[in-house]
Amino acid sequence: MAFRPIRLPLPLAGLLALAVAMGIGRFAFTPVLPMMQADLGLSLAQGSWLASANYLGYLLGALLVTHLSWSPATLLRFGLWLVVLMTAAMGLDSHWLGWLAWRLLAGVASAWVLIGTSALCIARLNATGQTERSGVVFAGVGCGITFAGLACMGLTLAGTAASQAWLWLAAAALGGLLGASMLWRTTDAAPNAAPAPPSPVSSGSAASAGQPSPSETPASLPAATATDPHAATPLHWGLILCYGVYGFGYILPATFLPAQARLLIPDPWLFSLAWPVFGLAGAVSTVMASRLTRRYTRPQIWAGAQVVMAVGVLLPAVWHTLPAILLAACCVGSTFMVITMVGLQEAQAAVGQAGAKRQMAAMTASFALGQLIGPIFFSLTHAWFGASLEFALVLGTLGLLAGAIPILRLRSPAASPRGS
Repeated sequence: MAFRPIRLPLPLAGLLALAVAMGIGRFAFTPVLPMMQADLGLSLAQGSWLASANYLGYLLGALLVTHLSWSPATLLRFGLWLVVLMTAAMGLDSHWLGWLAWRLLAGVASAWVLIGTSALCIARLNATGQTERSGVVFAGVGCGITFAGLACMGLTLAGTAASQAWLWLAAAALGGLLGASMLWRTTDAAPNAAPAPPSPVSSGSAASAGQPSPSETPASLPAATATDPHAATPLHWGLILCYGVYGFGYILPATFLPAQARLLIPDPWLFSLAWPVFGLAGAVSTVMASRLTRRYTRPQIWAGAQVVMAVGVLLPAVWHTLPAILLAACCVGSTFMVITMVGLQEAQAAVGQAGAKRQMAAMTASFALGQLIGPIFFSLTHAWFGASLEFALVLGTLGLLAGAIPILRLRSPAASPRGS
């Protein structure tokens, strides 16, 4: 009997896809890191290199998308299966080189799923006048992080080994994949179906926000792109550079919050709370931020979120207590997916649907480069100069604050040819 995919609303299916790819494929390493430290004697520097392998994979995955002719649905399908397999491999392998390879491939897969899900879901929701429901899709990252954090908390308290924790997470990822499968099965069933024209609701919301919405109408695309779907749409380099600065600023606390909390207090109930708090804040924030577009432009939301994130990054550097860790988790967790959501929405608005996948891939690559530099910078300065993590957090704070200024001056290529 043929397999009948689970029929879920589009936003919920997108939520599951991002929960698997990002909550497990990318960020599950963070709550598992203390378990690997306890079981295997993994050092903080070694953990940083494993994190960097994942970030390098994320960069490579985004760069590959710019050269692949795969549809967003194909990226999504292959990426989710790769996440499941690589998560399981982390539990089945016990060799350092193997871990590096599996984390790298999981990063490649996560980039594919984020780009595929974003391009597919944003376009479909815009076409049906449900732009604000994008917040539900991007809440998947926070939901996945919360799930992984709570699962690892429970597994730690049950005395489960780190290798077994990876296998449990792989099983959860497989369940999420099955729930998200309707996204590509719907596309495969109607490969030639053209997207519905944008509704007045989505166009109106962009207009009321006081910002251009080039993606809302084919007339706003360059003439070559409107007539030839394979013509290369100019990249928006302002978005790409701002997104890279954001990646560098947030990645250090995102990687090491649970480890920092563990150093402050040995009680697993307490230090394990940092990561679920981070994820829960991320899940709630995207839904709330979707409604802010009625009053503020996306660049304004992005810049404001980046300032709040800077405060969260700085807190653990100047206040060495568990409340500071939890406040930092709230500040960073409540903003990192808001910036991701509005940034990728701005990518679609800036270059149009025809160039959205390429623009999103370039921004994701820039983000990945920024977050790749972060842990490597910490590892090298720690090894060579004895620099503390606090020094890197202060530097990340300054980068985020400085990067918030040009965000407010972003212009689309359609509005300013020099922007490309």
